[in-house]
Amino acid sequence: MPMNIGIPGLILILVIALIIFGPSKLPEIGRAFGTTLKEFKNSTRELTNDDPVKEEEEKKETKNPSEAG
Repeated sequence: MPMNIGIPGLILILVIALIIFGPSKLPEIGRAFGTTLKEFKNSTRELTNDDPVKEEEEKKETKNPSEAG
C-alpha cells in the first residue's frame, strides 16, 4: 500500500467519512482524535524524559505557583 496519499486521496477519505458519519458527527470525531493524539504525545514525552522526579516537581510548581515561594 503506497504511503503517498496526496490531496485527491485526502478529499476522497473526507467525502467517505462525511457520507458514513454525517456532518454532525465529524466535529466529535475530530475532537476525540485530537485528544487521543495529545495524550499519546504526552505519554511518549514522559517515556523519553530523563528525570521523572524532576518533572513531577515542575508540575507541582506550575499547578500551585503561590505555594512555591
